[in-house]
Amino acid sequence: MAAPLSPPRSPSSDAIASYHLTDGPRAYRVRIRAWGPLVGLLLPGLVGGSAYFALQWSDSAWSGAWGLIGGYLGAPTLLGVGAPFADRDLYPLAAIAAALMWMLIGFLASRRATRNPVASWADWWRHYLWMLGGIWVGVGVGLVIATVRIGTGVLDW
Repeated sequence: MAAPLSPPRSPSSDAIASYHLTDGPRAYRVRIRAWGPLVGLLLPGLVGGSAYFALQWSDSAWSGAWGLIGGYLGAPTLLGVGAPFADRDLYPLAAIAAALMWMLIGFLASRRATRNPVASWADWWRHYLWMLGGIWVGVGVGLVIATVRIGTGVLDW
């Protein structure tokens, strides 16, 4: 007959105290909350940056249309300062306000995503894209209203 198995040995308290889980759910959750506001700047920054460079690169109709639409998508606060008809000195202020707004959206997405104990970046993107989509639909509606109200001078296709 075989010898009975001994019970598993539990680790000493020193071993437990020195063990640190670096990529566990709690650390991942903290990482999403810390980086979420900054990652929130990524997509609007790419869209707004491409719109800015399209305006600087070319004077064609496509660059003007993309510059206006992409600029509004990247910085919706430009609508609030009256771009493209308002004073250009207010544009940097609108861009800073837009960056703060996108960071707030990223912060809200990180808080909503990490309500789940095993949150992932996919959860963050799901919440973020819903909020981003709502803002971008609002920008589109604002552009349509401005085009109808002002005329075709807003967007010359």
